[in-house]
Amino acid sequence: MRRDIFTAEHDAFRDLVRTFIAKEVTPHHARWEAAGVVDRDVWLAAGRAGLLGFFVDEAHGGAGVRDLRYHAILTEELARAGATGPAFGLHNDIIGPYLTGLADDAQRERWLPGFCRGELITAIAMTEPGAGSDLQGLRTTAVRDGEHYVLNGQKTFISNGILADLVIVVARTDPSAGHRGFSLLAVERGMPGFERGRNLEKIGQKAQDTAELFFTDVRVPAANLLGEEGKGFQYLMRNLPLERLSIAVAAMAAAEAVFELTLEHCRSRTAFGQPIGRFQHNRFVLAELRTELQLGRVFVDRCLTEPRLSVEDAAMAKWWCTELQLRVVDRCLQLHGGYGYMLEYPVARAYLDARVQTIYGGTTEIMKEVVGRSLEL
Repeated sequence: MRRDIFTAEHDAFRDLVRTFIAKEVTPHHARWEAAGVVDRDVWLAAGRAGLLGFFVDEAHGGAGVRDLRYHAILTEELARAGATGPAFGLHNDIIGPYLTGLADDAQRERWLPGFCRGELITAIAMTEPGAGSDLQGLRTTAVRDGEHYVLNGQKTFISNGILADLVIVVARTDPSAGHRGFSLLAVERGMPGFERGRNLEKIGQKAQDTAELFFTDVRVPAANLLGEEGKGFQYLMRNLPLERLSIAVAAMAAAEAVFELTLEHCRSRTAFGQPIGRFQHNRFVLAELRTELQLGRVFVDRCLTEPRLSVEDAAMAKWWCTELQLRVVDRCLQLHGGYGYMLEYPVARAYLDARVQTIYGGTTEIMKEVVGRSLEL
C-alpha cells in the first residue's frame, strides 16, 4: 500500500537526510559504538544541514515548521540505517517543544540559536534510580533561595547525558503538593555541583551516550525555570504524546528495514535445493509480518497527520508498534539461522537495539494503563 502523506517537498527532504546519513553518520557509526558516544561534529553538521530545530522560529535559526512529517522522515531514515547514536529525535521531538513552548524571550535568545546549530546539545532528566514510570516517586528537590533554586538529587538512564550542554531537570519544588509540586529547571554545563557519572554500558544502542547525573547543591538561577513553578507535571503530560509517537515512528521504520533485509535473505539463501523463502512455514511467517507491518504503518501515518493527537492514541501507537518491532526482529533473526546470531549481520544488531523500545518513553504496561483508564470502566 502506497504511503500518501508526503509531498514533493517531503520527498526532497528525505533525499537530503539520506545523503547526510551516508556522508556524516554511517562511515563513523561503528567507531561511535566502540566509544559509546558520537562525535560532537555530527551535531554541528546536522545544524548546518538544517536538521535541527524544525519547531523553532526562523528568527532563532530554526525552520519555523510545525509539520511532524519532517520529524518522521529524519527519524525513519536514521532507524533504517541502524544509526542509533545521533539522538536528533530526542533533541527535536522531545526537548524542542519544551523550549519553544515554555521558554521566555530571554531564554529563547540564549538557547535556541545554539540548539539549531548543534552547538547546544540537550537532554531531559526524569528517571531516577528509584523512580521510572511512576513520576510521583521522584525525589530530586529544588528549594528556592533568593534568585536561585538549590537543586539536589540523582538521575539515571539519561540519553545524551554525556554530551548534553543543557539538561531539563524534573524536580520537586513543593514536596507537599503531590503532582502540583513538580517544576522544570534548565541546568547548564559547568554549573558547580552538577556532575556526570558513568556512561552506562547497554546491551544495544551503544553509540548513544546514556548517563547518570548528580546534582549536589547546584544553584540554578530562577531565570532558568521553564514555564511556571509547580506546573512541571502538567507540561510533561502535554509533551509525552509526541515523544511516544516519535518512538513508534522509529519502531516501524526499524522493523520494516529488518523485514526487507530478511526478505532478501530468504530469496537468496538456499536449503535442500531451494530458497528458504519457498518453504511454506517461512512464507507464512513473512506474510504475517508483512501484514502486521502494513497495519502498523497505516496507524502511525494517521497519527502523524492528526491535528490533535490524543494521549491515548499516542500510547496505543507506542506500545503496539514497539512490541511489533520486537516480534519482527525476533522472527527475522530466526529466519537468518546462525548468521542472525552474528553481530556482523544487521539483524543481530537490530535485535539488541530494539529491546529498549518497549521500556523507555513509558513501558508497554504503562501505555496499556493509559489506554485502559480512557475507557471509563
